[in-house]
Amino acid sequence: MSDTDLVKLYSGRILALAADIPHLGRLPHPQGSARRRSPLCGSTVTADVVLQDGRVAEFAQDVKACALGQAAAAIVGAAAPGRDLAEIQTARDALKAMLREGAAPPAGPFAGFEVLIPAREYKNRHASILLSIEALAEAMEQAQSI
Repeated sequence: MSDTDLVKLYSGRILALAADIPHLGRLPHPQGSARRRSPLCGSTVTADVVLQDGRVAEFAQDVKACALGQAAAAIVGAAAPGRDLAEIQTARDALKAMLREGAAPPAGPFAGFEVLIPAREYKNRHASILLSIEALAEAMEQAQSI
């Protein structure tokens, strides 16, 4: 990766998101909790959730990831409250398609993922970008099963 590629990938907007992740930490009594790890880089995200009427009422995430993973976690943290599992799964699937297939970014409250379009070219970064939304979806599935 050249210096020019790094500058393009780690834009000021991505770094600003990474520095301001909403809902950091852990919940004391989550209904669902899931930890996701990227085997390639070792980044991890643990998501805790409490649902009310099938929607995210409380959310927290412990994020130990690169700047791209942190930026993705910031987008998820801002958009997650009030969302139901179908909305999270739709956003997750759209984000995967955006990264892997060149599809459009997720819509609605998850439209902020468009900032990560330059990461399409770096397949080794995809897993880290997906950690937060995958952990949230898994935590929600767990919470709904109790």
